[in-house]
Amino acid sequence: MIYIIGAGAIGQALAVLLQNTGKEVVLVKSRQVQETQRDFQAIHVHVSGQLSQAAVKVASLATISFESGLILVTAKSFANSTIAAKLRGANQPVILLQNGLNIEQPFIDQHIRQLYRCVLLVTAQFNADGTVRFKPVSACPVGLVQGEQGMLDELVGQLDNPWFRFRSEQNIQPLIWKKVIANCVFNSICPLLDIDNGIFYKNEFALRMARNVIHECLAVAERQGVALSAQEVEDSLLSISRMSDGQFISTLQDIRNHRPTEIATLNAEIVSLAGDLPVPYTKLLGELTALKSQLNLL
Repeated sequence: MIYIIGAGAIGQALAVLLQNTGKEVVLVKSRQVQETQRDFQAIHVHVSGQLSQAAVKVASLATISFESGLILVTAKSFANSTIAAKLRGANQPVILLQNGLNIEQPFIDQHIRQLYRCVLLVTAQFNADGTVRFKPVSACPVGLVQGEQGMLDELVGQLDNPWFRFRSEQNIQPLIWKKVIANCVFNSICPLLDIDNGIFYKNEFALRMARNVIHECLAVAERQGVALSAQEVEDSLLSISRMSDGQFISTLQDIRNHRPTEIATLNAEIVSLAGDLPVPYTKLLGELTALKSQLNLL
């Protein structure tokens, strides 16, 4: 059994693609499932020019009892304290498919024995008709946070499929930081410009803004013991920008739909870790995005 906690675009896409490879899947919604809702939800995913669909079993986080199997967390990271409390002391492996720094801490605090992080190199968004548009960028690396390293390849084998690819990674922290730095760019500049991810490979001025954020974040990463080059981070950012051209970053989707965002685990977390290091671009862009999010919640 594979439980997916979080029924957003990523969670729904993954649920369909796994179920259509023969896996038994339960999509666990963070919010209460209404009594009028059926036990199964029909989900349609557009991927690689094809329509993939499945009737996926759904449940509520508040009432579900997790049996043996694998638990994936695709919900927004601000829900992690609630999710971790529900999973307290779980024996099942838990894989976090989320953005941000230090998002694993609530699960460590709740004594999750087998904890992993996945760096998402895909994009997904809901279409106006409720279907999901999914675009892969590259195979998503999965690495150990705490527990038994020997299970990693087996878990990745359960998840990997022709549309949503996964791979094992022995040293996940540099890749987490590389993606976080890219997300500090995408999740602040794109919402503020109200534009899709393709802006950075199309517009030199936007790319110069991105380079300022990358430079600041790299200094913070180095202080945390993570060595990355500006070129490899920029190359990753441009690759994501090209491959997800036309897709809207999750923070912009959330703002448009009057939902809370994850900016606190991105730019704001970088600022918190920076200490006396100057990070004015990262700070200002993050604060403006947080303000825009707050105003759209009113």
